[in-house]
Amino acid sequence: MRVLLVGAGGVGTAVTRIAARRPFFDLMVVADYDPARAEAAVAALGAQAGRFRAERVDAADEAAVAALLARHGCDVLLNATDPRFVMPLFRAARAAGATYVDMAMSLSRPHPERPYEECGVKLGDEQFAAAAEWERAGALALVGMGVEPGLSDVFARYAADELFDSVEEIGVRDGANLTVDGYDFAPSFSIWTTIEECLNPPVVYEEGRGWFTTEPFSEPEVFDFPEGIGPVECVNVEHEEVLLMPRWTDARRVTFKYGLGREFTETLRTLHKLGLDGTGPVTVPGAGGAVAVSPRDVVAACLPDPATLGDRMRGKTCAGTWVRGSKDGSPREVYLYHVVDNEWSMAEYGCQAVVWQTAVNPVVALELLATGVWTGTGVLGPEAFPARPFLDLLTAYGSPWGLREQ
Repeated sequence: MRVLLVGAGGVGTAVTRIAARRPFFDLMVVADYDPARAEAAVAALGAQAGRFRAERVDAADEAAVAALLARHGCDVLLNATDPRFVMPLFRAARAAGATYVDMAMSLSRPHPERPYEECGVKLGDEQFAAAAEWERAGALALVGMGVEPGLSDVFARYAADELFDSVEEIGVRDGANLTVDGYDFAPSFSIWTTIEECLNPPVVYEEGRGWFTTEPFSEPEVFDFPEGIGPVECVNVEHEEVLLMPRWTDARRVTFKYGLGREFTETLRTLHKLGLDGTGPVTVPGAGGAVAVSPRDVVAACLPDPATLGDRMRGKTCAGTWVRGSKDGSPREVYLYHVVDNEWSMAEYGCQAVVWQTAVNPVVALELLATGVWTGTGVLGPEAFPARPFLDLLTAYGSPWGLREQ
């Protein structure tokens, strides 16, 4: 397998450090708009850098990406950029005849008249619209293969196959007790993506009703997370799992709730009130004259790079899937989860916990594709593949998962 990794930020860098320890690929080309980032990611591998190459590429330039795939003979494109670049990279992979893998799906657009009742363009709609084309070509696009979405979807498939006879509800629940020394507000993941997820109308799925939306931060609940994290208030957030799981499982209801905490939620509300969550350009004065900038990009520039926070972070992050249903005629309720301790991920890989947890899952998926354990054509989510091989290999990577009866 020869892989083109597009994006050498926190998650992309973590991908290289995890993949460097595995023998399943021959070459990984690490490409970024900023060539210094790509070069730094490769240089940091030291003696393990032999199978890696650094390149510059503009993720929005489909022809350049396709040419880079061809030049290095890459058969897989792994997208580690933010969701703005999903569609150009998705199309470039198809044009080049490469398998495509991402960790977040094409962007949504709220319903123009009833944004908190009905869906407009849903997450992933643009990609699924091309599913027949990929299938006719015998090609595979594996979408939403990070941690959430990704591992959470694998958990859903595992529960449906092995733990339940019927499933009433699947609820992804994400929480952490992470703190960052010296910062009152320092998101551990891309603020651009966080704003997109948290301020868009959350989507809920119900059998018979289909997909519908609610107000941001709706239906708060306190969820008790394992391994010492404890109770965290979680709220509805727009996320790909709700759009993916109903396509391959028979759950009657699917939700995603994020443990943001009150302070984080209020900060995001304030950004929205001030218009600082916007992506369209606004004109501001500059030293050389008027300059057009995106408010959201300004917010991101004012915050620390999440990839640089590892040494100051303390605590654990938990991604997991809560499932309620029945088994052998009796009610059952479980929480399948994956916890990463920042102290461990920093000591073992030099990566903070959130980006490492996101990065390990696409690497596991690439290995399953390389060895032929996972195969398929079309545009498929993680639920379309058998779960047990993934969970076994994740454990073999030194990062076991857990199951708690509720």
